[in-house]
This record gives sequence, C-alpha cells and structure tokens, in this order.
Amino acid sequence: MTHLIATQAEDAARLQQDLARALDGGPALALGMLALGSSDDEPEVVEDGTAVVIGTSGSSGIPKRVVLSAEALRAGAEATAGRIGSGSWMLALPAGYVAGLQVLARSILAGTTPVVLDGAFSPRSFMDATQRMVRGGEPLFTSLVPAQVATLLDASIEDTGVLAALRAYSAILVGGQALPVPVRERAAELGVRLVRTYGSTETSGGCVYDGAPLETVAVKVVDGELRIAGPMLADGYLGDPVLTETTFVRDEHGIRWYRTGDLGVVEDGIVRVHGRADNVIVSGGVNISLDRIERIVRSIPGLTGAVVVGVDDDRWGEASVIVAERGEALRRSESEQLAHARGVVAEQLGKPARPARMIIVDEIATLSSGKPDREAIRRLAAELR
Repeated sequence: MTHLIATQAEDAARLQQDLARALDGGPALALGMLALGSSDDEPEVVEDGTAVVIGTSGSSGIPKRVVLSAEALRAGAEATAGRIGSGSWMLALPAGYVAGLQVLARSILAGTTPVVLDGAFSPRSFMDATQRMVRGGEPLFTSLVPAQVATLLDASIEDTGVLAALRAYSAILVGGQALPVPVRERAAELGVRLVRTYGSTETSGGCVYDGAPLETVAVKVVDGELRIAGPMLADGYLGDPVLTETTFVRDEHGIRWYRTGDLGVVEDGIVRVHGRADNVIVSGGVNISLDRIERIVRSIPGLTGAVVVGVDDDRWGEASVIVAERGEALRRSESEQLAHARGVVAEQLGKPARPARMIIVDEIATLSSGKPDREAIRRLAAELR
C-alpha cells in the first residue's frame, strides 16, 4: 500500500516533478475536487502502483474519485505519442484534471518540460507561450477545450499573430465536450490542425482520436452503450467498490471494459458518439436526447457555444431550453434565432425535439475545467420560466 498525498495543481513545474515520482513508484497524488477521508496524521492509502487519484464530478454531477495507475497513465501517453508523435507541449488547461495532467505525463515521456501560459488563458497569452516554444525547433502540441479554440479563431481574424501561433502546432487535441462543426470547419479552412478526442478520466483522458481508437484501445457497443477496453483504464473509484463493479465489467473472455454511459455506434472502425444515455428528457411521452439537440443547435451560425438543458414543463412534462451568450445569439433577433433553431432540430430529429425556449446570457457558466457548468445552467433555465 502507498500513501495518497494531496497536491496543489497550480504549480505545474512542481506537479510534474511529483507526477514523475508517482509514475516511478513514489507517493500517489490526489488532485481535483477531492476530499481526503483521513487526517494528516493518518494519510489515506491506496494500492501499490497507483499514481494519481483525481476527484471529478464527470457528466453526472456526482463526485467520484478515479484511481489511475502509473501503468494506465503511461499507456495513455504512449498511445498518444504513437498516433501524433512526440515534441514540446503547452499546458493551457488545469493540471488538476486529466487533460492537463496528461500534458505533463506526455512531457515526462518525451523528456521535455511543458510551457505554461502566463496568467489566465487569452489569445495574447497563447501567442506569447507559443512563440517561446517555437524557438526550440521541436514539433508543438497542446490540448484545448472547444471554447478556447473558438476564442482563438475569433481573435485570429484581427490578429495574424494568433493565426500563426495556431498554425505552429502539429496537433491541437480538443476534448471535454463535442467540437461544434462550424468551429471545426473554420479551423480546417485556416490550416489549423485540430484532433477531436473522446475519452474521460476513467480512460486516462482521450483515447479515441477523430473517431479512431488509439492503437491499444478497443471500443464496442453493448445495448447502445459505448464500452472501452485497453491498458489506460482506471483501476476504479476510491472507496466505492459498488460503483467500480458496475462501471468496469469483464466479458466472457475476461477482458475488462469501461461502461462509458454514452450512446453511440462503431461503423467501419470509427466511433460515433450520440450523447449521454442519462441526458435524456421525456417530452410528451417521447424520449429525447439533449446531447443530440445540442449538437444540432451548435451547427447553427451564432449558436456554436450554446448549451441545451432540460427543464420541467407544465404541458409536455419536460422540455429543452437553449442557453446562449449574448454576443453570439443576437446576430438575429431572439425570436428569429429560436424559430430557426426549432426548424433545424425538427427537420433532423422530429417536432417533439424542438427546443421550447431560448435564454440569452452575458456569459455561459463554466467549471474550472472549462466545460459548461450544466447544473448551474439548468437551474438558471428553471428559474427563468
């Protein structure tokens, strides 16, 4: 057994040193939204081989403590290098979450030190950090969330330096949530090399790139749910053997699979994610996937950063609501934009899936990971009836 040491993730250089020791059999690290259950005099212990325990609410909002072994983190980092290559990484995401942590792990594997943004993320800080990296002459890589990519693409219209910085990367991994099609198309037109990633903390980060599983990863569908196998799977959830047993299952061949909770298909080796199995409302007796509605809404110009949530509805039982930021949504009047979105959704998913309302806000609430804070957004939509 090994001790679990709470670690501050703000100091990336210190965390990389701690992670290197953890990967080499040193004390395991506790990161993220994690409350340790023991006092300082009696440190909590985990199984030997554990490198990191990451506290996360995932997409369910229920806190979990994901146990990742040194073997799993190495496997994830090595599989990424095998797909996109090795080089110098920029850390532009919180290191206390798996996407940021994997930037550190990949850097350790490559024998490099990641460049960290000065201060908060902005087009200027991104450009300055990239310029420092270019001088090294190595291939450049980073991980971003879709909102960061959209911010940089918008800034590149007026600032050619931002566009040059974006183009300097051999690959920009984009995950955390679905990448809106308009953002992806804009990047491609500008020569920015984005790689869409799919995965979770339980898979040591992204393990499916542009729909194709990494070399050591297997993906299958059981009863409509995507399941993932591979050496980068987490050991389970600290202190919750029941959740571990129901989430990580073995098939008749003894292969261990992670039940993602996502609906999807695998066609000709390409994984297509349809949305969360539990992000469904029942409106007028019809089951409706909010993820599918949101994906369609985000394909509409002016709504690429919108979030779709479900609320109680007096007539239909439940209904979907579009929440969008003011700067984007008001390219048309609010009523025109809602009418257009309802028409597009109805055409692709049927009339019962049409959003009932649109709410315009100054800024979409986000978590520290950069993902939308869906619970806060849902509460806001419920209050503004």
